[in-house]
Amino acid sequence: MNKSELIEALATKAELSKTVAGRALDVLVEEIVTAVAKGDSVTLVGFGTFKSADRAAREGKNPKTGETLKIKATTVPKFSAGASFKEQVANKGKAKK
Repeated sequence: MNKSELIEALATKAELSKTVAGRALDVLVEEIVTAVAKGDSVTLVGFGTFKSADRAAREGKNPKTGETLKIKATTVPKFSAGASFKEQVANKGKAKK
């Protein structure tokens, strides 16, 4: 599913116009990115948690030349799926009975 398909599904299920649904999705993503960039975590119960994680400096290898290179330490976004999300995926989307 791509962004336009997600907007269409959101518009249909929430009975919104595609324009409003698209703007809502954009604002949601923008707020998650802003919060995580500030170092906060965003938890959507049942869906998961977005947070930042520190990645240590390490050595890597150029796949083309085999040359060893140093990769700097950095902060990266991380997503941890919630229990309900994991359960749905494990059951291939079948709803609980």
